[in-house]
Amino acid sequence: STAGPKRKHAFVAGVTLNLSVLGWFKYAGFFASNLELALGTSLAFTAPALPLAISFFSFQKIAYLSDMYARRIGRVRIHEFAFFVLFFPQLIAGPIVHFREIVPQIRSPEWLPRALAHLPLALVIFSIGFAKKTLIADSIAQSIDPTFSFVQAGGSVDAIRAWHAALGYTAQLYFDFSGYSDMAIGLALLFGIRLPINFASPYKSTSIIEFWRRWHITLSRFLTEYLYIPLGGNRCGPARRFGNLMIVMLLGGLWHGAQWTFVAWGALHGSYLVANHAWNKIRPAFSFRHAGLMRAFGWFITFLCVVVAWVLFRAADFSSELTIYAGMAGGNGLLDRQSFAAQAARNLVGL
Repeated sequence: STAGPKRKHAFVAGVTLNLSVLGWFKYAGFFASNLELALGTSLAFTAPALPLAISFFSFQKIAYLSDMYARRIGRVRIHEFAFFVLFFPQLIAGPIVHFREIVPQIRSPEWLPRALAHLPLALVIFSIGFAKKTLIADSIAQSIDPTFSFVQAGGSVDAIRAWHAALGYTAQLYFDFSGYSDMAIGLALLFGIRLPINFASPYKSTSIIEFWRRWHITLSRFLTEYLYIPLGGNRCGPARRFGNLMIVMLLGGLWHGAQWTFVAWGALHGSYLVANHAWNKIRPAFSFRHAGLMRAFGWFITFLCVVVAWVLFRAADFSSELTIYAGMAGGNGLLDRQSFAAQAARNLVGL
């Protein structure tokens, strides 16, 4: 009900408070360690314990404040807001939901009957997600984690092991994340709540733009609506648009984790998006006879770029990442039989 400047001040204060809490708990230690490196001294700073799901519920509350400020949400009861913030199925790994997607469902008289009707479907979806996570993703992780640990300890890897680790992590992350999303959808259905779809076969994408429309859909939606568009989007010319894309992806990378490798991952995907949009600008000037072949080529390039970027996402540090890349490029040969046999033996004994 506040009007004019007071309404704006309340909105800014709310967003600032949420970002401050997120920044303190998730990034204080990161910035302190970087400040120590810059100053060459110890600050004796102990990073605070990270509250569970703080990244997701912070973004959801910021989206709520933005929608409230834009009057996309009407009057809200305190118990409705509490339900929205505390509804747990999606808080660990998404999707990032909007208030207007969740609360109207609990206001419906069909809410509880719908929960009972969807019980069998909810259990099936949850079970599929649980199987993706525990049977597939975790099994793949057991196969590739020793390689990443070996590299982190200073070892080098041949092309076979490097590509096995990169492609394995590409599969692990998909089944891990999509499994969590399926479990969230299934758990929410147990309560009669429908969550938005967060994945749509992202590895079928034929461009990076399409990939981000299919992978973690609700995060892409949040970054577009509440960061990219307020920054100016594509309304201020190509240079500003490309700058906005880079800012969004850099912050998106940092959101995933308080580590420079995540920032670099965001920068790499930002560069991909800039190149993709630039290509779309000049593409009409070229004539391609074989549309199917071009789509296959687009898929191959997109998938390769995604795999390369996932190495940054998984590597413990830049040294490990460069070692994996060197292996993928064949810098250590195709197959080091002695190292391969030793690694196989370590896997067999569970090391």
